[in-house]
Amino acid sequence: MNEFLAGFTVAFEPNNLLYCLMGVVLGNIVGVLPGIGAIAAISILLPVTFYLEPTTAVIMLAGVYYGAEYGGSIASILLNLPGTASNAITTLDGYPLAKRGDAGLALLTAQVSSFCGGTLGILAMVLLSPLIVRFSLSFGPAEYFATLLLGLIAGSVAVGGSALRGIAMVCVGMLLGTVGLDLNSGVARFDMGLPNLLDGLSIVAVAMGLFGIPEVIANLRDTDTHNKVISVTARSMFSSAKKLKSIIPSILRGASVGGLLGPLPGAGPTISSFLAYSLERAVGGKREEFGTGRINGVAAPEAANNAAAQTAFIPTMTLGIPGTPTMAIILGALMIHGISPGPQLIGQHPDLFWGLVASFWIGNIMLLVLNVPLIGLWARLVSVPRRYFFPIIVALVCTGIFGVANSTFDIWSVLLMGVFGALLRSLGFSPAPLLIGFVLGPMLEEHLRRALMISGGEMRYLASSWTAICIHAISLFMILTPAIRWLLNGPTRKRQDPIAEALQEKRLEDKT
Repeated sequence: MNEFLAGFTVAFEPNNLLYCLMGVVLGNIVGVLPGIGAIAAISILLPVTFYLEPTTAVIMLAGVYYGAEYGGSIASILLNLPGTASNAITTLDGYPLAKRGDAGLALLTAQVSSFCGGTLGILAMVLLSPLIVRFSLSFGPAEYFATLLLGLIAGSVAVGGSALRGIAMVCVGMLLGTVGLDLNSGVARFDMGLPNLLDGLSIVAVAMGLFGIPEVIANLRDTDTHNKVISVTARSMFSSAKKLKSIIPSILRGASVGGLLGPLPGAGPTISSFLAYSLERAVGGKREEFGTGRINGVAAPEAANNAAAQTAFIPTMTLGIPGTPTMAIILGALMIHGISPGPQLIGQHPDLFWGLVASFWIGNIMLLVLNVPLIGLWARLVSVPRRYFFPIIVALVCTGIFGVANSTFDIWSVLLMGVFGALLRSLGFSPAPLLIGFVLGPMLEEHLRRALMISGGEMRYLASSWTAICIHAISLFMILTPAIRWLLNGPTRKRQDPIAEALQEKRLEDKT
């Protein structure tokens, strides 16, 4: 706890405070504007962090990440369009509340729930991170290999859609990660005779190409119409404050779900918010009222996704394993600054780790202050057509990547990766597992080689401890679960999710 309190001295440094504010404001804007997404924004901002101190850089990127969760609820409630994927479930009760004149109540519920969920997630991170570090300090190459393999498998099978497609994307990402000089032998691999590829593909180019450009292409068709937004004022929000007593149990349940699922690879805020809503429907009483405008249906998922956004940093910082594509980019930002996330991070860079955790609390307070009094401003921003933002995004992508190494080759790399990312989306492949494979693949290769060198080439060394065996067992379980589910449900029948059905029915009603 003393280290956590010392982290506030780092977080309150003027430079860190400034960039924390910049991060949460940008994240809030990204969340308010549906179709951009936090991961695209973080990819675009990644080159900016090269000129900052590592602690300042991570504080800003983290602010964008959890700031988008706050802002996403505004678009979900006022527009019936989720600002981020994790806010999709908020539309079920948030938008009906707004339509019947309770937009202020819905927005205040979302903001208070987000703050409380984020606060409980921070407490979980403070308590759990040191325990995980103590456990993982006993890790050797075999345990690291098993853990990284688990991260790759989780990233492939837990992102939604086909597990086989996810595994294929992870493999493609691992192949892209092998481009460049082999650190052990010095042999150039897959460089195609281009000197620019000897250092490998830049994670900045890959991230910006996969998520920045395709995000623009995917939303171009929806930018010709103006968004019709429900008007709301700060006064209407404050007048609804007395109605918030009933959401305290919902916040606690939602934050518990998000705090538990956030650290799990592949889970993250989206799954947490959906499961929290399912739990709230099951135990919250008056089940028939959910989906018609009940504030408990807003409170639980918003508390869950913000708690998960905070605790998602636990495996990334303490084990070096990103559970989500956004965490993979933040992991890459640390590696660019010469910092290796893992069990040694807290001991070697306590100012960075505890300063980051302390900044979460400061950032959450900033977001609460920004969103409640200035809700009228954000509501007007929602109504701005997105077509005005997309040319700016493309310009920022090209300018940012050129500034990394002053190389036009990097611009072409981003554009080619953007076309590749758009093609993947059109074919139904998620680019998220590719990025996870690109980041974790070289690390997996490094620890595999180290393990084989220690054991003299004996593969049995990879399962030489009970820790490694247990981690491999979890990986095997994650691989077999989709196959078992397919066998039970049959190849032509799919089990319908009641929440997914409700969302689909709601979209059809809105169209008619």
